[in-house]
Amino acid sequence: MRAIRMDEVGGPEVLREAEVDQPRPGPGEAVVEVAASGVNFLDVYHREGRYDVPLPFTPGSEGAGTVVEIGPGVADVAVGDRVGWVEVPGSYAERAVVDASRLVPLPDDIGFETAAAVLLQGMTAHYLVKDAYPVQEGDTVLLHAAAGGMGLLLTQLVTHLGGRVIGTTSTEAKAELARRAGAAEVILSSAVDDLPAEVRRLNGGQGVPVVFDGVGAHTFDASLAALRARGRLVLFGAASGAVPPFDPMRLAHGGSLTLIRPSLGDFIADRSELLRRADDVFAWVRSKALEVAVTGRYPLSEAARAHSDLEARRTTGKLLLLPGAAAVGREGEPRS
Repeated sequence: MRAIRMDEVGGPEVLREAEVDQPRPGPGEAVVEVAASGVNFLDVYHREGRYDVPLPFTPGSEGAGTVVEIGPGVADVAVGDRVGWVEVPGSYAERAVVDASRLVPLPDDIGFETAAAVLLQGMTAHYLVKDAYPVQEGDTVLLHAAAGGMGLLLTQLVTHLGGRVIGTTSTEAKAELARRAGAAEVILSSAVDDLPAEVRRLNGGQGVPVVFDGVGAHTFDASLAALRARGRLVLFGAASGAVPPFDPMRLAHGGSLTLIRPSLGDFIADRSELLRRADDVFAWVRSKALEVAVTGRYPLSEAARAHSDLEARRTTGKLLLLPGAAAVGREGEPRS
């Protein structure tokens, strides 16, 4: 079968299509024919070597497809089931082996592309607004990269819960996307010299109770400075690089601030929690509280281009690899 392999860490060029042996399930495992695989910054971190992975390595931590084989002792799924998964490596391939207990059954009205586009980021958004900082009606939230795949989902959810989003984007076109998703205010990060001061201007002279920051190094200082006393910085990603070590006294000097660096795996630690969060996400999709925007579809062979587009901020919304698809480009247009 075809799969994307990396023999070393580095830039997008280390992602290469290869012919590999068909996977076989072990005890408690299932083999899934992959219909769609989500492209996420987590995959970029694996490729760059920020997180240690065994080489050679097939990236991809989110996908959806059909169970084609099960191993001994599997009771959670059966051959023919439509399923999705997150936090399972090896999804950039025509088939993937997945611990059956980590598979999420897909409702009939949730398609493969929707599942692959929403599960990882949707469940991340779920724990961010429900657990990392429980958003309450009337809360004003600062959200960086509000027009990205994660940002658009978070903007919708915060608004759905009665919160008010001040988003940051890099261009006016992206700002308009954030506004359509529900952002009350959008700041062009390239157009302001003092982001915390602009946040306070837009919030009646006050800092915000929470900042959701998936950007990391480039925004960390501004995020801390934009908080009110006893505010919380939820640092859930590092798209611009890891935050350097800092003196914890900065939190005290900022007004008894709280910093949390959460990870999805800790919030779907058992199967019941995994299914509960997935069910809530599917319900939000069904009710239109979450609208999933798939804006880039790529054949498996173009995984490197997908990574390049994601890192260069040439895209908005969600990017997918489609192992069985002909070549398509951003926004789904046919490519010659």
